Amino acid sequence: MKSVKWLLLVMLALTLVVAGCSGGNNEPPAPPVQENEPPAAEDPPAEEPVEEVADINLDGRTIRIAAWWDGMPAGETADEIAQLEKMAELEEAYNFKFEFINIPFEEYMDKFTTSVLSGEPFADVAVMEYKRAAVPVKSGLVLPLSEFTTADSNINNEGNLVGKLPALAGGEYAFWPPSVSIVGIHYNREIFNQLGLPDPQDLLESGEWTWDKFLEIAKTATRDTNNDGTPDIYGYSGWAADMARHFGVSNGITFVDGNTMEDKSTDPKMIEALEFVNRVYNAENVVKVKSGNPMDWNETNTFKDGDVAMSLQYDWNIGDLSFEAGVVPIPAGPNSDGTHTFANTALNGWFIPKGVENPEHVYRIFEEMRDITTTEEYVGQDWLEGRYKTERDIEIALEHVNGTGMISIEEGVPDYPFFAIMDEIIIQKQSVTATVESHKQAAQEALANLGS
Repeated sequence: MKSVKWLLLVMLALTLVVAGCSGGNNEPPAPPVQENEPPAAEDPPAEEPVEEVADINLDGRTIRIAAWWDGMPAGETADEIAQLEKMAELEEAYNFKFEFINIPFEEYMDKFTTSVLSGEPFADVAVMEYKRAAVPVKSGLVLPLSEFTTADSNINNEGNLVGKLPALAGGEYAFWPPSVSIVGIHYNREIFNQLGLPDPQDLLESGEWTWDKFLEIAKTATRDTNNDGTPDIYGYSGWAADMARHFGVSNGITFVDGNTMEDKSTDPKMIEALEFVNRVYNAENVVKVKSGNPMDWNETNTFKDGDVAMSLQYDWNIGDLSFEAGVVPIPAGPNSDGTHTFANTALNGWFIPKGVENPEHVYRIFEEMRDITTTEEYVGQDWLEGRYKTERDIEIALEHVNGTGMISIEEGVPDYPFFAIMDEIIIQKQSVTATVESHKQAAQEALANLGS
């Protein structure tokens, strides 16, 4: 009996030892290491990546993005292919589908307004011309950024995927991916070389690119080379209304302050700009007016004839020139502080309409769909290299023009007398001061009634 009890005690002790070494699990012990076997690596084996579980499930919903063009990437470039791949990843991760809506420009704003007022927005994200967005903003038809972005949103941090657009009517509502917009004086290099005119880029770098120097060059360039009594080379061409807005900004002012929604047409800085534009068009005989009407928008294209030294142009309008054009910012006015150089009249912005379901999810998807690896060395590289011929042009466009626009919304304010003011000054040749004063009340009333 003693031997049996002793044997039982030994077996019990061995059982407890094994149980303690196994840590309570049922895994078999590791095999012993052979003497001639190399030791195991000290670093732990690589773990299989854990697939992140999406924290958004949109239950098959369609996210609609509206514009007056086809917004679906064509898949023709590396960036467009990457964009499509990213969109497919998001659709799978968040259980939804993209839909791009293309609505004719002339129908767009009516469609936006009526659908939002009915409580059924025609799109979850919609683009609008910034100058025409003031009415929907004042009418409460769009959501402010604070309602659908968070502290972690890219727009509130790096802003390299989506950036905020300037305040409109006292609040922040719009967003736009990083992009380039070049609005400035473009000059015909062939004419400048032929006539031995000073290079505006050199004047810019020496601090001499001012209104006075611009007019001096325009007067010198305007020539009757065949002595028929009519100039065959002109110093300047362009739409007079455009020149007024842009030269106003180069003097530190716009007709309407887009943030405070105040009329600035009678501000001394605006009067100074209008006096200068009136002088260029009606006193100095330096402008080629191909249509016979300087207030005709088509005068924007007169520069393309090749017999004009300088023109206020947009990067989107110079892709078909038959000559090489250089670019500089609009010359600085007497009251310029160097911050702004052109009136941003063509700015578009993305907005989320009132009534959109889960706008924070919609915006997050819009932001994430732009998180791709691009082939461009800098934003707008392909676009700019397709329009400008020299590295210096692109450097000046990026360093001195891009990002220097001041929001200009007067054209989007119903009944604001902008064109009446310009017609009376440029066509009827009336006094600048008397003209703006005569329209002051109408201008203020138009702003007071905005959104009512």
